[in-house]
Amino acid sequence: MPEPRRSKELPAGLLTDPAMIEACQARDFSRIFWLAKVRAGIYPSMIARRCDLTPSRVGEVITGRRQLLHMDVVERISDGLRIPGHLLGLARRSWETPQTLTVTPREPFEGPTSVDVRSAVGLPGADVDSILALAAERDLSPSMLDALHSSISDYWRRDDEHGGETLRPAVVGQLRYVIGLLKEQRPTPMRDGLHSIAAELARLTGWTYFDARQYNQARAYFTEALGLAKAIDDRQFTANVLACMSLQATYQDKPGDALALVAAAQDQARGAEETTPRVLAMLAMRESFAHATLGNHGATHAAISEAHTHFGRISADDPDPAWATYFDEPKLIVDTGIAHGRLGEAALAEPLIADALRREHRSNHRGRAFHAFWLARTQLQRGKLDEACHTAIDALVPAAAVSSQRIVGHLREFYEHLEPFRREPTAMAFESRLREMLSCQVSGWPRP
Repeated sequence: MPEPRRSKELPAGLLTDPAMIEACQARDFSRIFWLAKVRAGIYPSMIARRCDLTPSRVGEVITGRRQLLHMDVVERISDGLRIPGHLLGLARRSWETPQTLTVTPREPFEGPTSVDVRSAVGLPGADVDSILALAAERDLSPSMLDALHSSISDYWRRDDEHGGETLRPAVVGQLRYVIGLLKEQRPTPMRDGLHSIAAELARLTGWTYFDARQYNQARAYFTEALGLAKAIDDRQFTANVLACMSLQATYQDKPGDALALVAAAQDQARGAEETTPRVLAMLAMRESFAHATLGNHGATHAAISEAHTHFGRISADDPDPAWATYFDEPKLIVDTGIAHGRLGEAALAEPLIADALRREHRSNHRGRAFHAFWLARTQLQRGKLDEACHTAIDALVPAAAVSSQRIVGHLREFYEHLEPFRREPTAMAFESRLREMLSCQVSGWPRP
């Protein structure tokens, strides 16, 4: 029997009820879901459908067995149940403003500028570019493939240092260029090389969208990368892309999907003769993230142990793919700490994350910011308020150096966890430093 049609809006009386307001301010979703069921007739299955959650997850929340902390999930609940953003500590949602009241952007200011943008009129249009590309000599050589691989390595380095927002147009442009080369007849080795490069460029594009929390776009490019890798039966790289999709599902609070995707990744890797221990270690650690998000302690610890076992078998002679070399010892250690942190095992997590952070390369701004906020979170869970705030203050510098909405999300979560300690001197010092950073107009950062 089809679900009866109901308004997406919660009753005004419920949204103005002190009990509902208090539950929203505390982000007590167990209470919110119960009130939605009792007062608005929105049952768990309907909540799950509207908020893109599984019915079992909604049931766990209602019974108090699980908390929902990820900002993406909070935003989905706000939109799905039509809870105004301010009640949940979010920015005003797009559906809250009637179309007739939306602001029309002003015409750009046409005063003098330091660069005459009108000079770009002299550039050929995109269609002419395409014609010129067809007419150009496109002989492919091994050195050209090496140059393309080198550019990908450079893209990843710059992504770590600055984020992928400004990098993405160049990556997409090169991806289209390589796809164009694939449309021509090539010898098998060259064609396979192009497929490999296109797959890596598609994965990198997907990663930049994932880091920007634009998950639908990320999934589209990850899927494209899977198709390109499958065309040349590159099972290791297929496993790599599936692992990326698993991590995204973890961020979207879809641990069931995350576990299924990483299990498929491990199947692909085990089916490839050339799979190295480093790749297997990375995949086992991704598996631990999915189990930790599900709250499964035994399976998480088993996956962590498997990751360390594989890592211990790494040899300098292993033919590791270039995309796997990032998974070094500090990365193994910090991911182990994060897996424990996801389980709420802060005492185990803190020393591991701190050790890895001390050894992390200074130029990896996003990694340092990301891991520092995780460290601050575990320190706060252990009651070390002063240390947590000092760690978070240190994290603001690398966080400001990189464009990453994921980092913004972790910063926002830490800021919200400080709510009970707002009047403490160290918390006030962190907020003061955050205000200084905001004066530099860091986009998307939470407003104190």
